[in-house]
Amino acid sequence: MTQTMTFALNRSVSPVSEADRAQVLADPGFGRVFTDHMVTITWTKELGWHDAQVRARAPFQIDPACAVLHYAQEIFEGMKAYRTESDDGAKGLALFRPYENAARFNSSAERMAMPTLPEADFVAAVEALVEIDKEWIPQGEGSLYLRPFMFADEAFLGVRPAHKYIFCVIASPVGAYFKGGAKPVKVWVSSDYTRAAQGGTGAAKCGGNYAASLIAQAEASRQDCDQVLFLDAAEHKWIEELGGMNIFFVLDDGSLMTPPLGTILPGITRKSIMQLARDEGITVTERKYSFDEFEADARSGRVREVFVCGTAAVIASVGEMRHAGGAFAIGNGETGALTESLRNRLVGLQKGKGSDPHGWRHTLG
Repeated sequence: MTQTMTFALNRSVSPVSEADRAQVLADPGFGRVFTDHMVTITWTKELGWHDAQVRARAPFQIDPACAVLHYAQEIFEGMKAYRTESDDGAKGLALFRPYENAARFNSSAERMAMPTLPEADFVAAVEALVEIDKEWIPQGEGSLYLRPFMFADEAFLGVRPAHKYIFCVIASPVGAYFKGGAKPVKVWVSSDYTRAAQGGTGAAKCGGNYAASLIAQAEASRQDCDQVLFLDAAEHKWIEELGGMNIFFVLDDGSLMTPPLGTILPGITRKSIMQLARDEGITVTERKYSFDEFEADARSGRVREVFVCGTAAVIASVGEMRHAGGAFAIGNGETGALTESLRNRLVGLQKGKGSDPHGWRHTLG
């Protein structure tokens, strides 16, 4: 474990019993239950980062004037720890590209006028929690979802960056993100709401972006859809991303296309997929793509497959798009060959299968 901070260890005096944990791990769902411990580090203007602890998971006590409650200085990351089994049968534990999460966390912090955390300390905090709660990692297809986050903890009323912050990592054993597993999802295109604009916080992983998406997600649910697709704020024309995932289009020439960065989240799964596709000789293009053009291409057959991706869902095929003017299927409505191939390659890498030419697997212990 590479680290520059020393973490004080205070084990939980009342951890979940082995029997109760086994019952939870048999069907963990997603984000419903949490492990016994958490990691916290405090930052103040006077002392910088200090008081790093691995301790029992417990509620925070915050003042009613706590800055995060009034001015929303808050950021987070999403990542996973996996049980791995290599092609020769060797078993272990691993993270997937954790330093990418650390870099994105700091980019979000800078955008939200919050202190950055050294990348080695970010990764060490995650490693420390996985080490103490590794028995919570499910066997088989499940994983341990890790949520590093930071929030302003100073008690004051005034529009300025806070002078005190808490960094924390919690963990939750998870199964499939979508109900029913990896079947194709239905996506609703929002015509009334936008997620982000140029100069805004779209590229930062902050809670406000997700809060802004909830009303549109509720609308999608009323339309019997699993997710919502947002268009750009300026022209309400260009495809951007889903409420919590990036989107890719597979064209009839075998190439991949995805919207460019700027107002969308720079997904680590997105970045990995692009590299895996290029490794296979597949052309990957980042360009603006209007929804009208997409619908025409889907109906003509130029778009053969569509999939969405993110840490939580990994890769999910899109089978149908719905919008205020109607609906249309993608291909035959089933998971396409390239979508399946990329998903298998990515999950295999995360689970320890096959070669790892880019060094993305971060082995633990």
